[in-house]
Amino acid sequence: MAALDLSRFTFKQLMEIDSCTRCGECITWCPTFAEKQDQDAIAPLHKIEVLQKAIRQQYGLRARIFGAPPLDEAVLTAHASGTYDCTLCGRCGLVCPVHIDTRSLWIAMREQLVDMERHPEAMSTLRDTVSSSYNISGDANTERLIWSENLPTIPEGVKGKEHAEVVYFVGCVSSFYPQSYSIPQGFAEILDNAEVDFLTLGGAEQCCGFPLIIAGMGDSARELVRHNVDAVRRTGAKALVATCPSCYHTWHADYSRIIGEPLGFEVLHSTELLRDLIAEGRIKLGSFGRRVTYHDPCDLGRTSGIYDAPREVILSIPDIEFIEMKDTREYSLCCGGGGDVEMSDKDLSASVARSRLEQAQATEAKVILSACQQCTRTLAGAARREKVRIRVMDVVELVARVMER
Repeated sequence: MAALDLSRFTFKQLMEIDSCTRCGECITWCPTFAEKQDQDAIAPLHKIEVLQKAIRQQYGLRARIFGAPPLDEAVLTAHASGTYDCTLCGRCGLVCPVHIDTRSLWIAMREQLVDMERHPEAMSTLRDTVSSSYNISGDANTERLIWSENLPTIPEGVKGKEHAEVVYFVGCVSSFYPQSYSIPQGFAEILDNAEVDFLTLGGAEQCCGFPLIIAGMGDSARELVRHNVDAVRRTGAKALVATCPSCYHTWHADYSRIIGEPLGFEVLHSTELLRDLIAEGRIKLGSFGRRVTYHDPCDLGRTSGIYDAPREVILSIPDIEFIEMKDTREYSLCCGGGGDVEMSDKDLSASVARSRLEQAQATEAKVILSACQQCTRTLAGAARREKVRIRVMDVVELVARVMER
């Protein structure tokens, strides 16, 4: 086997690997290890320990004198499994006393495993699907607006405008998964009702690249990124808005770095735009007399720092009763749908979702709100499996429901 290649790690990350104090605080907060405690390879501390040992083996003084020994196949296999059994929620990094940026470190580990061809087969399938179909479902990309066919009236911005002030980037899940159609449907109606000059890219929109980036396959996402940036620039838009937190984060945090230049337009999450439209009086809301709770999506909260906007939107609805769960904001428990885990271990994803559902049940809320189509799908699936009578909605869906037309 080839020697361990550290080129995927930054100098800072190599320092972080060495700076781990082995305190174990991260283990307590890991949602997937909490569900599979018999598998040490999942634990954040263990992943770092394995890499520390491999680096010493391959690059230490003994290796320099006598040559690097081969990596232990059993250890490497377990390490690969544990690294991909991570939802990349980032809770471990939040509580790390030496402030290791664990999420970025786990992605670098995945990149290394991809280089070594030790990644799950499901990730190769994902890469092949996105590369050939430009989306995660494998459907014809020309069908990205299929969700709009059930709208009573299709707004002009959805039909095919070429220029607008705002581009609504719909994302793969909302475009192709029927359970999520109501999110783009609702958001398009909201934008039209608020007289926002917007358009969607239709078949010109391609996967944002996020699933590949977090799978350790970011190199395969570069063409998607370049295509999407060029498509938005052709519209002359001043802003791009996404209902998907993963799309939002990728556009906001990764795109400029990947193309090596500023985007030239603002990137917003839908809850930020909704908050502003409500504050400006462009959206009038009716009452919703039920108790609700809110689930912070990992990619919107911990990863992107947006906690207040969705709550401000929720609290702007008359007669709504809002109560927080036990773990909230930066300490929010993952829904289980992140990190591509659902593709490689559905049972693990479902177990984490069940734990979050239990926290929601404890609030006695009638509705779980989130601001992520993946979170709503994952939590709604958990509610169905556990036969829990609680509704799961995206904030966009709720606003569309109570909006005065």
